[in-house]
Amino acid sequence: MVCIGAVADAHGVRGDVKIKPFTAKPKDVAAYGPVLDVDGMRAFDISLVGEVKGAVVARFAGVSSRDGAEALKGLRLHVPRERLPNVDEDEFYHADLIGLAAVSADGQDMGIVNALYDFGAGDLIEIRQLSGELILLPFTREAVPVIDLVAGFVSVDAAMLADAEMSPAKDDSR
Repeated sequence: MVCIGAVADAHGVRGDVKIKPFTAKPKDVAAYGPVLDVDGMRAFDISLVGEVKGAVVARFAGVSSRDGAEALKGLRLHVPRERLPNVDEDEFYHADLIGLAAVSADGQDMGIVNALYDFGAGDLIEIRQLSGELILLPFTREAVPVIDLVAGFVSVDAAMLADAEMSPAKDDSR
């Protein structure tokens, strides 16, 4: 399952919602058939009705009130990986990287890829080091020069990783 968006908020009084898309083209959030919740247990038919800054406005089948739309807030929208288009050789889905080993250029185990973030100033990759500490690095070719999905690893610049250790990310999950 690949997360392609999340319901950000209700929009208006007729049951529409704002969806923060995680797709390259915002409108594609409705292009892959019914979306599913994280467990794949509930399916939702959605149709786009507009766009607003940083989001698309959509209507969920069967939702016709603001209360119904507000109940969807925070819902992460998923589709099975096989519904998504194939990517080019040098492309990948962020979901494909989560859990990959993070290694240095000389093959030393540095941890695992924990998450990828886009806060607007450029993508960040979060590495959970062997110690359990979380480190954020810019997700650039300089910091992450090799991504090998077949072998199951990403190569990270050990010097950048060491610099990042000076200000580790907070792990609120403990």
